[in-house]
Amino acid sequence: MNKTLILHGWGGSDFPHWQSELASEIAKNYGTVSFPLLDNCHFPSKNRWVKQVKKILEDFKPDTVVCHSLANTLWFWLCQEEEMLEIERLFMVSPPSLNTEVDTIKTFFPCEKPASLYAKNIEMIVSDNDPYIEIEEAKALAKHYNIPIHIIENAGHINADSGHGKWELIEDLVIGKK
Repeated sequence: MNKTLILHGWGGSDFPHWQSELASEIAKNYGTVSFPLLDNCHFPSKNRWVKQVKKILEDFKPDTVVCHSLANTLWFWLCQEEEMLEIERLFMVSPPSLNTEVDTIKTFFPCEKPASLYAKNIEMIVSDNDPYIEIEEAKALAKHYNIPIHIIENAGHINADSGHGKWELIEDLVIGKK
């Protein structure tokens, strides 16, 4: 059975964020989901998050990982660790610039692109007006890894603040509800 790990970004993704809606949909359909609250999410530390998620990956052994925002950068750091196991599917939603300069999350940046993202199938979803990454950098990142990119117009950071609570696109991609 497919196991899905949902990783939130800076500040968490509690209701009505699309990640909490996705976790609920997976559970309602008797799927196996882990949607952990990462340590001190409003003032995150890269080292603490890497340690916490390495343990989750070891114990939960997901097939699918869904990252939003800072969780994408976290995934990049995890991919630079030793003994990373390949997953089936990775969804990268609203990755921030790898050179983000926000003081509260400075331990995550700058971040190098890892040699591998350790996933067989990867999809990136971005907005053309995300305040945390220029669309050209997002396109270059997708091109670097030769992965499909879905660009949504005027969706901001694709979070609850930009109107992304229940989000059918991500549910269709992750759960395959069609």
